[in-house]
Parts: sequence; structure tokens; C-alpha cells
Amino acid sequence: MHELSLMESALRIATEHAGSAGATRILSVTLRVGALSGVVPEALQFAFDVLREGTAAAGAELHIQHEPVRARCGCSPGDVFETAGSVCVCPRCSAPTADILSGREMDLVSMEVETP
Repeated sequence: MHELSLMESALRIATEHAGSAGATRILSVTLRVGALSGVVPEALQFAFDVLREGTAAAGAELHIQHEPVRARCGCSPGDVFETAGSVCVCPRCSAPTADILSGREMDLVSMEVETP
């Protein structure tokens, strides 16, 4: 369950940023999780619920933004298409493409904090 170590890192980053901003508490954390990231959102939520206790994020909410797979093909480099799954096939020319623009990420997008 690599979600546990991923959430440990995300909470550490959130806590460090909150502390440097003078926040006393983290109210919510928003993560963007790509469809190809290999992260199971339910496992991420479970890890968050367990790991937040005893930290500045105790009682905080986790919001997960699901990022679809977006790719482009050489047949029309300006066109971006969304696809489901790990095989990216251009809807225009039916060729497979490895030019994946999004869908692999797990990013800390934002957080809501409480300051004195």
C-alpha cells in the first residue's frame, strides 16, 4: 500500500507549508490524482484519516481531484484528447501515442488553513 507513504509525504509538505505561513491548523487538503498514477483514492483517504491524527491536520478534510489522461498525437500536435485506460490511441488517426500530457500526477494543489 504505497498510498501510506505518499500520504506521509503529502502531509509532511502540507504541515511544513502551513507552519511557514504561521497557520495553527490545517482545515482541508486538496490533492490532484491522475488516472495513471497507480494511486487508489480510497486507500489514499484511509491513509489520510489515519495519519492526520496528532498533526496540524487533525480533523482536516481531504479533497481529491481526479485528473484524466490527456495526450496528443503527431498527426495534429495542437489537438489534445482524453482517453480512458493506459493505452492512448488517437481518435483522429487511430495511432497509439506515448505523448501523455497529464494523468500520471499526484500533486498537492491547495490547502485551507487557520491562522491566529
